[in-house]
Amino acid sequence: MLRALLRLSVPLALLSAPAQAQDAAPATYTNPILWADYSDPDVIRVGDRYYMVSSSFHLSPGLPVLESADLISWRIIGHVLPRLPFGPLYDMPGPHTLTDAISKPIGGTKYASGPWAPAIRHHAGKFWVYVATPDEGIFMMQASDPAGPWSAPVAVKAEPGLEDPCPFWDDDGTAWLIHGKVGAGPLILHRMAPDGTRVLDEGIVVAEDKARLPVLEGPKLYKRDGWYYIFAPIGGVSTGPQAVGRARSITGPYEWRDVLLPTDTIRGPHQGGYVEDAAGQGWFAHFNSTGAFGRITHLQPVRWQDGWPVMGDAAPGAIAGTPVSRHAAPITAPDAPRFTMQAEDEFSDRQLGLQWQWNHNPDDDRWSLTERPGHMRLRAAPARHLVTARNTLTQMLVGPRMVMTAAVDLSQMADGQRAGLALFGVRPSWVGAVREGGTTRLAFASEGQETLGPPLPHQVWLRADVGPDQRAHYSWSADGARFEPFGAVLELSQFSWWRGSRPALFTYTHGQEAAGLVDVDFFRVERPQ
Repeated sequence: MLRALLRLSVPLALLSAPAQAQDAAPATYTNPILWADYSDPDVIRVGDRYYMVSSSFHLSPGLPVLESADLISWRIIGHVLPRLPFGPLYDMPGPHTLTDAISKPIGGTKYASGPWAPAIRHHAGKFWVYVATPDEGIFMMQASDPAGPWSAPVAVKAEPGLEDPCPFWDDDGTAWLIHGKVGAGPLILHRMAPDGTRVLDEGIVVAEDKARLPVLEGPKLYKRDGWYYIFAPIGGVSTGPQAVGRARSITGPYEWRDVLLPTDTIRGPHQGGYVEDAAGQGWFAHFNSTGAFGRITHLQPVRWQDGWPVMGDAAPGAIAGTPVSRHAAPITAPDAPRFTMQAEDEFSDRQLGLQWQWNHNPDDDRWSLTERPGHMRLRAAPARHLVTARNTLTQMLVGPRMVMTAAVDLSQMADGQRAGLALFGVRPSWVGAVREGGTTRLAFASEGQETLGPPLPHQVWLRADVGPDQRAHYSWSADGARFEPFGAVLELSQFSWWRGSRPALFTYTHGQEAAGLVDVDFFRVERPQ
């Protein structure tokens, strides 16, 4: 089933930016392949393309879909969920006045909730994504084109406390669904309707052993040479190996092995997806937790030995390996394109770039790319703090070093308004502007505490520089050429609602009513060595 699935080819009409022309594919690759927070990755191959999905939690649009021709270079081609439709709190219903912001700060948020650990498959000519939200249940979406549009979510099992679903269609067409429970374990297997829309039973436990398989989660179900395999991480988000269970019957019993072991530097090489390239070589894409950069993506070679996968760097005869830092690259066609992940934005398009996600569902009446062409217009609404402000626009922090610069027009700010460039997380910090008493001043904030600087001109350039030490260095400029540091050098939050820290553009107001706006001319990125 697995080999047939991976070799299936369909015509695609991908609605995405063209690949940038690059040199021929390299003979080797270096881990990580994605130094960004594409956590809980799952990957498939269809024809000559690979597709990856990952967790997105409270961010909107949800569930980014990535494409690659070589398993090494990737680009975003769309999102499965244009908005998060699972409940009103995903809209971050906020106060309409500052008085409300103080007395009843917000209607609620869904930080750390939303889509967890999706699985992507190709079956019956369609792409399928299954995902759980820990408070609402397991949902399925499908599409003819991985770039979308995707169908609206169907509740396959509407029940809180579930996580990490993965579908499987057997050789006889029988459909199955495996998933975990919030809190990591046990793993439960259900018969599923052939159309993938609902489970048909209460399920059976196929794996539960707190001593041998502690913190068991993230299952992916495969079939190979008559064996059924469950790939599942153990040990927790930051530490532990990748384990694999094997059985002759899909319902078990499964015998288990650890197949990819931690090292002193890669302490949690687990949770991901298995795929084979066109030559039949196996690969395992997985995350490793790295603090403020989030859970970044590594790629391990996989060889099969006595009916078991052995991952990474393993001596002959060994049953488990350790993560590779450099390895021979997957075999690809000579003309296979190499892609560049999106990051910069001149805001010259009428649609938002695929690299951007809002903090919760946005209020679409309070942002625009067309009111002032060539700019992202953000309108302020009342909020007491940045984490309770709606319409904060974010993207991935990319390592090992990312220098980001935003040009911002402050000329239409109103008294009480704040705006700027942030590193967003549970302890956010930012550089930007505060307008009070008719004067717009430079400002630096850390965890809500503001430090004011000199008055600002109407146009400013704001910069944040984050390096391998995971510290944020902020600066500003009045002419776009000479930058001056401002504010403290801060160590970023190590983990924020299951996410790494995120560059963000924002505005909100301490005024009683919504008032004021800023126009962002561009967001540019440098990646110095």
